[in-house]
Amino acid sequence: MSIIEMKDVVKKYGNGTTALRSVSINVEPGEFAYIVGPSGAGKSTFIRLLYREIKLDKGSLKVADFDLAKIKKRDVPMLRRQVGVVFQDYKLLPKKTVYENIAYAMEVIGERRRNIKKRVMEVLDLVGLKHKVRSFPNELSGGERQRLAIARTLVGRPRMLLLDEITSGLDVVNREQIMNLIRTTMGGITTFAAGHGHFGMNIADLVLVLDKGRLVEFGPPAEVHRRSALFRSLVAA
Repeated sequence: MSIIEMKDVVKKYGNGTTALRSVSINVEPGEFAYIVGPSGAGKSTFIRLLYREIKLDKGSLKVADFDLAKIKKRDVPMLRRQVGVVFQDYKLLPKKTVYENIAYAMEVIGERRRNIKKRVMEVLDLVGLKHKVRSFPNELSGGERQRLAIARTLVGRPRMLLLDEITSGLDVVNREQIMNLIRTTMGGITTFAAGHGHFGMNIADLVLVLDKGRLVEFGPPAEVHRRSALFRSLVAA
């Protein structure tokens, strides 16, 4: 059974902009989908729909057994426990240490302290930040802050992970390191990454190419690269 079932989804904003135009895809559990497109193509809107930050206007969308066209407001927190999001601006808590930033994500759902400590240290080891456990976010490099944001999301064992332009602003070395981290840690987690350049192509199972709100290509990276001049130009940038 698909973890994402999207059919003829339309999203319009109040200013008259149609951000997504009749988009349809199915994605299976554990697949990594890389979303690319020019500025304004609808990438962030696509991501925001998947964790119900915004509502779709037309069509149907099922995510991790939740029907997002019909979901009740009280059920949205349950959806978000299964769908982790890593934002471009990290959204870290500046007055909490690396350990406390990750632990907080478990504390708010009432996890026991003993379980929190064990799990936090597991994910810190996974992302290579155990040596920074007592550091604060402003003491970390950009790449380390991104690793911390990923660790905080992974700590809740989500079924799906959404990455919104997470390598934007990082240099080439840090981009490669973050993509290698994703490749080695996201096994079994369905992942959507909105981005640009060739970095996501190296680890993706599927590529979605958006242009002016339309899904113009969808499929394995090699096939999309062969068929789409737009995709080739985007990943060459």
